[in-house]
Amino acid sequence: MNPVAIRLLNQQLATPQFGSPAEVVSHMGAVQAQEYRMMRWAVAMRTRKPSSGAFKAAFDSGRIIRLHLMRGTWQLVTAEDYWPLIDLCAPKAIAVIRGWMSSNRITIPEEEITAIRDILARTAADKGSVTKEDFVQALAERDIHMDAHRLSYHIRMAELSGTLCSGDLLPMKATYALTANKVEPRNAIDRDEALMRFASKYFQSRQPATLEDFVWWSGLNIGDCRKAIALLGNRIHTVKWRGREFYLTDDCRTRGFRKGKYLLIPPYDEYLIGYKSRDIVLPAEHTHRAHNNSGIFQPIIAHDGIICGNWTPFKADCQVQFFDGDHSAELQTEWEIYKKFLVSSS
Repeated sequence: MNPVAIRLLNQQLATPQFGSPAEVVSHMGAVQAQEYRMMRWAVAMRTRKPSSGAFKAAFDSGRIIRLHLMRGTWQLVTAEDYWPLIDLCAPKAIAVIRGWMSSNRITIPEEEITAIRDILARTAADKGSVTKEDFVQALAERDIHMDAHRLSYHIRMAELSGTLCSGDLLPMKATYALTANKVEPRNAIDRDEALMRFASKYFQSRQPATLEDFVWWSGLNIGDCRKAIALLGNRIHTVKWRGREFYLTDDCRTRGFRKGKYLLIPPYDEYLIGYKSRDIVLPAEHTHRAHNNSGIFQPIIAHDGIICGNWTPFKADCQVQFFDGDHSAELQTEWEIYKKFLVSSS
């Protein structure tokens, strides 16, 4: 087994199969979207023809939704997956957020959560697509004042209740919309069915991956993760590699990898954040160059899937720093693709 090549293929970073951003997000199940600007490249680079305009069209139309979901952090999901994932992931995410609130000595009673959520919802309903500043103004008009930290918790709780989701895509600033105006209501599905779909999308897009990888990424407890894998039945099997047990789906992509390719990967990309077993593609001595222990991830460069340097987005020229040696000349093709993607948004 060549786990690096298999991950590149199934993450759509080598010979991508999809033409649209929504197809990519559906395939991935969820895409980390911590960086508002760079999430666009994280999705687009996995399409056959990266286009910022195509991403914006999918985002503004509601085919792709951004919200706080797994692990209490930002993700992109499709409209089709939105409600099942809210039902599946919100309880654990709310518990995580309440833990953060407790550690910061913030207490928000349920009656306050309900009252503020109603104001946020009415503001979004009236304006269509609103910024955090619009929420601040709406609250001030009712003589309600709170710091940014507390408001952030209220917004997250409103997202996890299925009340708010992402609004229109702006160049630099996140917006919010009323979910009822953005995502069609769906019939609830059985929790086992939701677990099975969740696991299926994770492993189809991130294989080979371990149970520990799935637990980390999903934010669910280990019992739910074991059950989700079991529900996949004979569609998934295990392979031992260097003493660890990895899961592969029976339709795993193994063909299409070609040596010599460089990738300009955004911060918080699923290529790293989707796993605990990052050592497969990231040499241990360079871990601190890719992310720190506080969960801050940097833009990285991969050569044949192995992380080998850092790069700087949104610059006129290709600014890179390699861990060993100099490969900058070979990066020019990827840089031109990235620059063309940026131009497509203007």
